[in-house]
Amino acid sequence: MLLKECAATITELLSRIFQHSYDTGSLPEDSRIAHVVPIFKKGDRTNRENYRPVSLMSVSCKVMESIIKDVLVKHLEANKFLCKEQHGFRKGRSCLTNLLETLESWTQALDDGYGLDVVYLDYRKAFDSIPHQRLLEKLKKFGITGKLRSWLEDILMSRTMTVGVQGAFSQLQAVLSGVPQGSVIGPLLFLLFINELPSWIRNELRMFADDTKIWCPIKTVADSFTLQQDLDSLYSWSEKWQLRFNADKCKVMHIGHSLPTDYHMKEGTRQTTLESVQEETDLGV
Repeated sequence: MLLKECAATITELLSRIFQHSYDTGSLPEDSRIAHVVPIFKKGDRTNRENYRPVSLMSVSCKVMESIIKDVLVKHLEANKFLCKEQHGFRKGRSCLTNLLETLESWTQALDDGYGLDVVYLDYRKAFDSIPHQRLLEKLKKFGITGKLRSWLEDILMSRTMTVGVQGAFSQLQAVLSGVPQGSVIGPLLFLLFINELPSWIRNELRMFADDTKIWCPIKTVADSFTLQQDLDSLYSWSEKWQLRFNADKCKVMHIGHSLPTDYHMKEGTRQTTLESVQEETDLGV
């Protein structure tokens, strides 16, 4: 609200700061500090794993991020870089389009006389664990180079954070991995990091940011082998790019058939049998 009310006075000054920041590939010092607020998701409130760290960042920096994000999205869409399976943070796509496409695919399989096995995947601290150098490597493949890449590198690798709980704050710490939740451009960078995921599997998959599900029509027990192979491929991808799945929170749902199969997912040296469930919350539904 303050920026809006003072727009006539500060627009030119902010414009110069933004241009200098972009030209030098460097953020102003106060824009590098994130005040992290833990937001409870679900489960045991005493378990820190059940909180989402949201970064409260400089509002003026978010304005600059918005400008850069709009240009970047136009570049990605014009070159059709973004995979069709991703419905998160994209114009014309939403939770609704994700669920409608999923429902149509499942209904078609059931109408054709097949059952379905659906695996709901869960990342281990998805937004916070993306390795910066690997993300920057991927950006090159999308034609993101020069000043823009330098600016994005600075916004990723020069950040510090302090965690606030009930008015008390921790000491400043360097952020060594991840994209900032609470920033404007962070979600888009996450989408680019996992954009290639569908190319690693044979079956159908839908994503809404980090919410990912994969399914396979089941007519015989042999059909389940392809889904297990996809899970093995996803494990290989996660090891290569260091964005790992939380096998304990991945679930499998058997729909419309009586050939239940156990599915397994590796996590380091451990192999976990996925929990079979009768129902699962899918994008809030």
